[in-house]
Amino acid sequence: MLSAFANAFRTPDLRRKLLFVLFIIVVFRLGSQIPSPGVNVANVKDCISQQSNSGLYSLINLFSGGALLQLTIFALGIMPYITASIILQLLVVVIPRLEALKKEGQAGQTKITQYTRYLTLGLAILQATGIVALARSGQLLQCDLPLLHSNGTSTFLVMVVTMTAGTAVIMWLGELITEHGIGNGMSILIFTQVIARFPHSLWSVKVDKGWWTFAMVIIIGLAIVAGVIFIEQAQRRIPVQYARRMVGRKMFGGSSTYIPLKVNQAGVIPVIFASSLLYLPAMAAQFNANSTSGWVAWISTHFVRGDHPIYMLTYFLLIVFFTYFYVSITFNPPEVADNMKKYGGFIPGIRAGKPTEDYLSYVLSRITFPGAMYLGLIALIPLIALVAINANQNFPFGGTSILIMCGVALDTVKQIESQLQQRNYEGFLR
Repeated sequence: MLSAFANAFRTPDLRRKLLFVLFIIVVFRLGSQIPSPGVNVANVKDCISQQSNSGLYSLINLFSGGALLQLTIFALGIMPYITASIILQLLVVVIPRLEALKKEGQAGQTKITQYTRYLTLGLAILQATGIVALARSGQLLQCDLPLLHSNGTSTFLVMVVTMTAGTAVIMWLGELITEHGIGNGMSILIFTQVIARFPHSLWSVKVDKGWWTFAMVIIIGLAIVAGVIFIEQAQRRIPVQYARRMVGRKMFGGSSTYIPLKVNQAGVIPVIFASSLLYLPAMAAQFNANSTSGWVAWISTHFVRGDHPIYMLTYFLLIVFFTYFYVSITFNPPEVADNMKKYGGFIPGIRAGKPTEDYLSYVLSRITFPGAMYLGLIALIPLIALVAINANQNFPFGGTSILIMCGVALDTVKQIESQLQQRNYEGFLR
């Protein structure tokens, strides 16, 4: 593998792309450490040191690489873009105009990408406004120390504009990686922010629990990583054959291919959906913290910390539901069956048309079930660790972080491998 790295850096074009990606990552991480104007850095550090976990904002803080609670210029991280992309994917199915744009090819996709950018900036303004407002009131870190030097309107507006501009810069950096580097830019930036907190989360286990627990966590973590890679690579290949047909004097068709249906067809999206939905009642309870209502106390007991069985069961069921929901809107068996029939394709032993549609729906529903169970169990690992060893909610192995790290790493390595194979190198994968 070391020789493969050496071969990659010996190729001028590939070396230039890899160094460019590393340069963008350095700039990205630098922006995640620079505080926004008006932030009292010393008080913020003191308040963070008093926190046992990141609580309500753990997901956003995860995608910002810890920059959220430090109120840096890249505090929002990539989360507004992820949310905007998910919303646009759902709207494409609902709004006929967006569905038509998607079918127009590259031009339509460029238009949808532009809509995603606009929506990202709108969501960034909303999120920045909420975070700065919580920082002014002292509710962001639940700390008595003032997080800002001034609570004036000018400081508030400057911080909101700075964080929103930081989100715009992050989008630009991601597009630069996609265009001039290797891999998907946004995915690599997400991977960078997640992996940035990984060593700290892992070492905190050793500091809190000692070497024996640390060693057990490493062993269990390696087994989890192996299982995640196995499931992420697993797929059901449905064979498809195309009949021969004459067009003029030429013969077309007669080839064989397959439809790859992944076990985890939905990726990490259901986990993000479920986490975001569970934040709503917790956030509502936080804004009504001074209320004496019974529902506020009930939510604070069952849905804030994440170690209650009701929270775990609700989280698991939401992930299963969103897995089936997302797969149903991203893979359309009637459309696939119609396209196969249009181009003379058929599944051996299955008639074209409605029988093919029914067969695809049957296979998809059967293969989605283990994928949903897998996502639910992986997402519950940090919560189980919270109860078992009293680890914090950023337990390194499991949940959204391990899914993103393994998924993005596999995709990026495959792209590097394909470029190495073009140059007759042995590459990473054998």
